[in-house]
Amino acid sequence: MEEKRISFTAADGTPLHGYWWAPRGRRAKGVVVVNPATGVAARYYHRYAAFLAGHSFAVLTYDYRGIGLSRPLRLAGSGHTWTQWGELDFAAALERAVFLEPALPVMVVGHSIGGFLPGYAENAGLVSRMLTVGAQYGYWGDYERKARPRLFLKWHVAMPALTTVFGYFPGRRLGWLEDLPAGVAYEWAFRAARVEKGLDPQDALHLKQRFGAITAPVLAIGCSDDPLATRQAIRRALSYYAGARCTKVMLEPADLACERIGHFDLFHDRHAAGFWLDTLLWLRDGINPWPSKCFE
Repeated sequence: MEEKRISFTAADGTPLHGYWWAPRGRRAKGVVVVNPATGVAARYYHRYAAFLAGHSFAVLTYDYRGIGLSRPLRLAGSGHTWTQWGELDFAAALERAVFLEPALPVMVVGHSIGGFLPGYAENAGLVSRMLTVGAQYGYWGDYERKARPRLFLKWHVAMPALTTVFGYFPGRRLGWLEDLPAGVAYEWAFRAARVEKGLDPQDALHLKQRFGAITAPVLAIGCSDDPLATRQAIRRALSYYAGARCTKVMLEPADLACERIGHFDLFHDRHAAGFWLDTLLWLRDGINPWPSKCFE
């Protein structure tokens, strides 16, 4: 496996930074772009990227604007939004991946919001297959019922209040995620049940058409003990991919010989000999490794 730091620029001129992972001494079979979760630096996915590169995939990991390697010197007052992460940052990452390996199919692994962002990008038709893990867009009404009051207070009361005070969300000092640009924090905190709410009719139609134009098959993985990506949250997010064949899978911790999985654990390298190997079946061959765990 070969790892190289790379930089590229979004269409609005914003510089973005990440890493390119390539198989050593052999031709890659495909390219994977890894879209992080909200407030999670791309380095969290580096072990999975190295694993994929060791199994003949070229991989692009990158940080959205305002996060990790793509964080500006001053974050306070930043207006960066989730929408920009999809329309501009993911679009630029996808363009760079195609530039680096123009003859190979390009796949996306999207964690949490990272599984929803591709629908914002005009060039998402370049994607041949998607694997999403815990993909949803943070609507509080879809949180697990028992955890809903706690999560609502945390992400929809405390987060916007602290963002107003600091000019950005100071997640790192709280141990709640990375620091977030104010625009991202507010977009999450005040997210309605439908992402197009508040848009003018023309923009709302354009958004739906953009998502609906994606035809790449999607395998959406959820975990039964994830309080954020519940069945309803996954259904709601996938409903925007109206033109794609979407397969929804809900795993139990026992399926992976674990006591708990939650929202983040599947990208820990303890799953390298289990879940990670299973994802290769989908990325390489388009085979769902968990047919008995599907839900509608």
